[in-house]
Amino acid sequence: MALLDIRTIPDQVLRELAKPIDNITGEIVRLSEDMIETMIGARGAGLAANQIGLPIRLIAIDASLNPKEKSHIILINPVIVETQLEENGEEGCLSVPGYYEFVKRAKKVHAMGIDLKGNTVEFECEGQLARAMQHEIDHLNGVLFIDLLSPLKKNLFKKKITKKDK
Repeated sequence: MALLDIRTIPDQVLRELAKPIDNITGEIVRLSEDMIETMIGARGAGLAANQIGLPIRLIAIDASLNPKEKSHIILINPVIVETQLEENGEEGCLSVPGYYEFVKRAKKVHAMGIDLKGNTVEFECEGQLARAMQHEIDHLNGVLFIDLLSPLKKNLFKKKITKKDK
């Protein structure tokens, strides 16, 4: 297994619409294992393939957010089928290092995808798992959590980033 480089803003791959995965190959399985190692090494709660430079529809979510199965979640071509209620919660992102902000998201989500064996799997998510699922699927659509901020908070973020670059 290998630790992969995590892309950070303003890398354009983070803004790409990820392509569906048609075949689960040994390469996809190895990639998912590397994504888990990379996520753990970076102390992240989740990781999307675009974050490592591959715009394909593959996400990994840490086992600590999956109390029922107590295992990491790997989802191929994940989608959110239904959302319920809303809540504000703090988020950060491995691709936006050092920045945390409160973001409004669905409190509960029903998500579906394909596991590494080719089976369709479904998740009824609440709390941090629901937040992580939405966050990682957003990545596959080229959306970062900073895009969900209010105009005022987006401006503050841009000023902070501009200062950092100088």
